Amino acid sequence: MDQATALQNVVLPLSIITIIDLSRVGRELEALNEFMVQSAIRTPGTSMALPRLSKLLDDAANANKLNLLEEKDRQALLNALGYLKMHAPKMHISFSAEPSGVFIGKIAEYIRKNISPVALIQVGLQPTIAAGCILRTPNHQFDLSLRQHLRGSRGKLSELIHAVTDTPGAAMTHASTPASIPTAPRPITVVQAPVAVQEAPK
Repeated sequence: MDQATALQNVVLPLSIITIIDLSRVGRELEALNEFMVQSAIRTPGTSMALPRLSKLLDDAANANKLNLLEEKDRQALLNALGYLKMHAPKMHISFSAEPSGVFIGKIAEYIRKNISPVALIQVGLQPTIAAGCILRTPNHQFDLSLRQHLRGSRGKLSELIHAVTDTPGAAMTHASTPASIPTAPRPITVVQAPVAVQEAPK
């Protein structure tokens, strides 16, 4: 069976989004398989509590129509998870802040529908991108960040700034702004005191 056929035969539920999710399901399935093997060799009549299955493992089993109580189905799922870990398309998406689980779920749904139904996502943080995201695959990188957009628009922004500052109207606006105009001094009023006139003697 070639790689493309093997991947097409595996159904990866949307609850398993990241590589970490896939690894967690694999470890849990291995623990369950070990438990079932140990229970088979125990003394008959010995009570053993079946480990509780996580939602991720339960979803994986249901999506692939497997019964985890059956050894062949457990082994089939183990093989499928191991194959996905090695060969499934992997994408790394960096955001400026921690995205919500709902948001990541919508991104995973879009990627699974339009790129690969078994694609795995790894989410990272890179605050310097300001907004948007950076998508990396093993062969390509797509910078969809606000930082990259501003870098690409730097020349246009410089043209706009020069166009505004070089406009005659802009110069007139600055030139027409009055500075502090000196005020003429107020006239000083001089009050002359009356002079007493003496009459000459007759």
